[in-house]
Amino acid sequence: MIQLEKLVKKNLPKEKEGKVASYIPALAEVDPKQLGVALYDLEDGEVGEAGQSEVRFAIESISKVITLMLAIKKMGLQEVFKHVGSRQTGFAFNSILNMEIERAKYPLNPFINAGAIATTSMVVSKTGDDAFEEILDFARDICNDPNLYLDQVIYHSERRTGNLDRSLAYYMESKNMLLGDVVTSLDTYFKQCSMMVTARSLANLGAVLANGGVKPWDNKRIIPDEEARCIKSLMMTTGLYNQSGTYSRLIGVPTKSGVGGGLMSAAPHRYGIGIFSPALDKDGNSIAGLDLLRDIVDGLELDIFD
Repeated sequence: MIQLEKLVKKNLPKEKEGKVASYIPALAEVDPKQLGVALYDLEDGEVGEAGQSEVRFAIESISKVITLMLAIKKMGLQEVFKHVGSRQTGFAFNSILNMEIERAKYPLNPFINAGAIATTSMVVSKTGDDAFEEILDFARDICNDPNLYLDQVIYHSERRTGNLDRSLAYYMESKNMLLGDVVTSLDTYFKQCSMMVTARSLANLGAVLANGGVKPWDNKRIIPDEEARCIKSLMMTTGLYNQSGTYSRLIGVPTKSGVGGGLMSAAPHRYGIGIFSPALDKDGNSIAGLDLLRDIVDGLELDIFD
């Protein structure tokens, strides 16, 4: 196993170059001087951990992967992508400009906020008011984390400051882009972003995707291999916001970030990786976490383009 403790110690000082998310008040209170990692080895089922790997933090945008998986399970791959695209936007993750400029009929990918709200609305259209409970149960299952929970403080902070997300949702509602009720979809979205996970939870999620949609701890299939490949390709091209292309070159492993400081990576057939460090760069990605991830990928030769 790679020397994770040594790599955490090396990369932790880089948190000084970033800042915690401040536009959500509850996230602004998180201690930035943290770095944790968990590494799920598909070959032997062992999980290596170092640093603050068991600290709970808000999943934020990494939840978009979970709701996309659930929407695909409920509706099928082809139907989901009739309502959301699969390409980069060139704008910030919470911008509506791409849809307005191109007069798009749906959000351009499921990992920008508009696309994620649309994806959540797909689950709402099938489940109704119980959509979040279904998402929470699904997250606990695929993260192999029965203690994963909704943080009420973060949820209410998200709701209180979520007017830009509301504007995205109501814009889409006005254009008939949402399948589910707009109010329920928004509330469900705020809740899913406020689920509390650990680096180990994310390593387990990454392992499911790396294992072709099969939970490696019990060999139960969640989604078909084709659908797992689709999600990994989207993580590679859109998972790190406007830095996705850069880190495809520098790291070369499908990765999704969240402004809570999480990173979730899936190295096909080899590892699931979860990282937590809440200090972010200007694009909303964990600054020490990305450097740690790069060291892990280099050390284990995980770059899928090699």
